[in-house]
Amino acid sequence: MNMTILNGASGDGRGETLRAIASTVAAKASARNWTASTFDLEAMDIKPCRGCFACWLKHPGTCVVKDDQEPILKAIAGSDLVVWLTPLFFGGYGPTLKKALDRVIPVILPFFIKVEGEVHHPQRYPRNRALLVFGTQSEPDEEAGRIFHGLVRRNALNLNGIMTESRIYPEEAAPAEWTADIAALLEKAKEAVS
Repeated sequence: MNMTILNGASGDGRGETLRAIASTVAAKASARNWTASTFDLEAMDIKPCRGCFACWLKHPGTCVVKDDQEPILKAIAGSDLVVWLTPLFFGGYGPTLKKALDRVIPVILPFFIKVEGEVHHPQRYPRNRALLVFGTQSEPDEEAGRIFHGLVRRNALNLNGIMTESRIYPEEAAPAEWTADIAALLEKAKEAVS
C-alpha cells in the first residue's frame, strides 16, 4: 500500500503534536511494510497556485510552476492512502497545507461528473483512495470542528475518497489521545482500498 503524508504543521511552535502524529503514522505504515512518502510542507518551497489552469489545458497533469510541489503530485497520484495534517484556522486548513492543496488540481481533470448528485471533477489517474485528515486546535470550538469535518468530506469527493475520516485533537494532546485511534484508522483504510 502506498501512502502520502502532507504535514502542514506551522513553524510557529504550535506544530509539535502534528509532527508527532505524522511520525506515528509513518512508523505504523513502515511496520505494515507500506510505502510512505512524507512531506514536511513548512520546509518546502511551494509557491501559490497561479490559477492559470495550464495544468489542465496546455500541459495536462503538470503544473507550470517549478518548485517542490512536483514530487507531491506524483506521490498523491500513486497513493492508496493520503494523510493531511493541519492546525485549524476558523474550521479550515492552515495556510501551509492549503497552499499545497491548491496546487493539487493537476491530478484531476477539467471535466465534470456527478458524484452523489453533485457536480465534481473526475480523477486524471483513476484510483480509489482513502483520506485521513488530522487537525489540531488550541481550544475546543464546536462550530470550527463542524466546518472542518464538512470541508474534509467535500474535498474527499474530488479525490475519489472511498473512505474518509477526520479527527481534531488539542494542540497539546498527549500521544495516548491519538495513538490507538491512528492504528484503527490505518487498518480501516487498508480494508477500504483492498
